[in-house]
Amino acid sequence: MLLEGQEESLVSRLQKREPKAWKEFYDFYSSSLTYVCMRYIIKQEDVQDILQDSLVKMYHAIEKFEYKGKGALQAWATRIVVNESLKFLRKEKYNFTVDEELIEDVVEEETSDFEGVSQEDIFEMIRSLPDGYRAVFNLYVFEQKSHKEIGQLLGIAENSSASQFHRAKGILSQRIKEFKKLKVAL
Repeated sequence: MLLEGQEESLVSRLQKREPKAWKEFYDFYSSSLTYVCMRYIIKQEDVQDILQDSLVKMYHAIEKFEYKGKGALQAWATRIVVNESLKFLRKEKYNFTVDEELIEDVVEEETSDFEGVSQEDIFEMIRSLPDGYRAVFNLYVFEQKSHKEIGQLLGIAENSSASQFHRAKGILSQRIKEFKKLKVAL
């Protein structure tokens, strides 16, 4: 995390289009922005393309950015990466509708017991969700969007967003239980 005042100074330098400032921005934020993009996009080459498109968009939009306090720059950059990821998914016509066959496999009971499951394993479980479930889950949990907002972003009904989120949680719960059983068996 940037120290107090460093972020505001970086914003000022970015707005002046200082090349060193853009390199600092990239060095400081690229890994977290890559992680955000990877929550939505599976293929690494697509992640890199989306990040590049996002950085170009940031470069052109930075002059309109208003610094509103610590963390504002990262939140702004994250929002752009999420929007570019969703734009990519819509362009590629990813399926944001419910796959009825998966519903039968969903365990309704949820778990919050993550003990013994690494953050990396959970991240991979989230990435392995079907496209629609993954997008809804990420938007709801990480971006804190309402189901109404998610519906508008993905072009689906609000209740479809809610049901896909519920099913995504069920799938993750099932996978966590299976992972833990497998780990105990080893």
